[in-house]
Amino acid sequence: MLMSSLLSCQAYPLTKRFDAAARHPAQAQQRLLQALLARHQNTAFGKAHGFRQISTPQDYRRAVPIHDYEALRPYVQQMMQGKAGVLVSDPVEMFTLTSGTTGQSKYIPVTAFSAAQNARLVRQWLYRLLRDHPRCLSGSIVGVVSPAIEGYTDSGIPYGSLSGRIYQEMPWLLRRTYAVPYPVFEIKDYEARYWAISRFAMARDVSFLCTPNPSTLLRLAGVMADHTESLLRSIHNGDLGHIRHALSSAQQDKLRSYLRPQPRRAHWLEAQLQQLSDIRHLRPQDCWPQIQSIGCWTGGSVGVQAQKLAPAYGPVPIRDIGYLASEARVTLPMADGLSSGVLDLTLNYCEFIPEEATPEDITEENDLPIYLSHELEKGRRYSILLTTPGGLYRYHINDIVEVTGFYHRAPLLAFVRKGKDMSSLTGEKLHVDQIQAGMLQVQRQFKLAVDAYQWVADIENMSYRVYLEWSDRRGDDWIQQTLLPELDQALRTLNGEYAQKRASRRLLPLRCYRMRPGWAEAIKRGVISAGGRDVQYKWPLLCSQISQNPITVAYQQAMLPQAEAADSFSC
Repeated sequence: MLMSSLLSCQAYPLTKRFDAAARHPAQAQQRLLQALLARHQNTAFGKAHGFRQISTPQDYRRAVPIHDYEALRPYVQQMMQGKAGVLVSDPVEMFTLTSGTTGQSKYIPVTAFSAAQNARLVRQWLYRLLRDHPRCLSGSIVGVVSPAIEGYTDSGIPYGSLSGRIYQEMPWLLRRTYAVPYPVFEIKDYEARYWAISRFAMARDVSFLCTPNPSTLLRLAGVMADHTESLLRSIHNGDLGHIRHALSSAQQDKLRSYLRPQPRRAHWLEAQLQQLSDIRHLRPQDCWPQIQSIGCWTGGSVGVQAQKLAPAYGPVPIRDIGYLASEARVTLPMADGLSSGVLDLTLNYCEFIPEEATPEDITEENDLPIYLSHELEKGRRYSILLTTPGGLYRYHINDIVEVTGFYHRAPLLAFVRKGKDMSSLTGEKLHVDQIQAGMLQVQRQFKLAVDAYQWVADIENMSYRVYLEWSDRRGDDWIQQTLLPELDQALRTLNGEYAQKRASRRLLPLRCYRMRPGWAEAIKRGVISAGGRDVQYKWPLLCSQISQNPITVAYQQAMLPQAEAADSFSC
């Protein structure tokens, strides 16, 4: 009750401001743009782009071109070296990390101001969740985050995960309900980390779980099922079980301070297990019968994984945590079971480009149709440009969102997919450039003559299918034992988030399909015969969904039954 009262006091005035902006979106966004430009007008970027002279959205568009991260990287590199006043006027406290399309990680600056602005949206989300589920915080909370600090720049600025920092800096009243202590998330070995998360979580009566990716919750349920016996023994004895061998002495000492023997809890869990006549492992719903809510993503490709939670967690209400990325938090979901949320008009200045028109397709930016939030249409899809309190200006995040409705006059946005040339099943953000680099590496390494290839995101099975047309004599055993492991390792090197998702098994192994000669040409003929132009035809190296793959349209009936599939490998 005390935590709910505190959140209500903090969030109620923010909610009033949020709703006022939703009623007058054009005015709210204009005020926000002016405030951000005024705050950063004396930065190197602000001076170079004449922030002082900008007074309207049209002025802003003329003065500041659309940027991707690579255009901003030189500015960020100066900030990483300790230079002040580059993109933001405030001191940089840390950088968050996310995968870049060139193989280099993207470092997103975080200031005290930008962190506080984003925290406002988190408080509103919790406030509205508690309003609908008053007993949500009656028990313990299971949150799963990444380490707050993964390293330091040469100038000594930390970089890592903003979620880890937020986890550490939540109010004491909320932190005291955490089931999993923060040092668990600093365990580098993924098997040991998930076992430790399960061990601490099972020792508490949990009422709420929250983490962005539902695949994380599925992995947690899998570990609880596979290691029920060792987890119960560890809870009974108050120790770290077999994972102590994967931890340093310092890590063991940190975690032991959170441990105590809990024979009563272990006996209660054992009794729950005895009641399960058909299975011999514990599910989350068996350990935590009082779960009130789950917070995770429910839209885009990960929505398929959210639909798989019920067998393990029971019929628990799921609240989407909103459209967010390392670069920005964008929306506020207000109801269970919906993947869309209200665009926060007080946090980021947003511009929208219709899905069918992208900067890559139009040579003159002035010809690009750009809309503001109050000009969007229900049912249409857009890519989004963000101007954030953290120093990103007209940033093309390469995401496609759909307008599903309106709250007052503010659009409800649902994340649909990554934009052109990118796929993200569970947050790996795999770019076609990385696929090409990985394929080129293995072709050179093994002197492999590949006539054509295509990658397809398999949402149902959380993996990528690799279709290859080649005349090489090496067989399926070689593909399974040599080619696929090397290709997987190449992608891990090129994309840090791919590496993390594979290591934690949230992203499953690649599968390879050998296609007979003529496969790619047959697809091209099918597209052209359906009305496509030969001179404009582009071979799709990456398809974001199997349903969008031309194989299922032009090729499946004719030639796919002749394809030879290599089994996926394990690692």
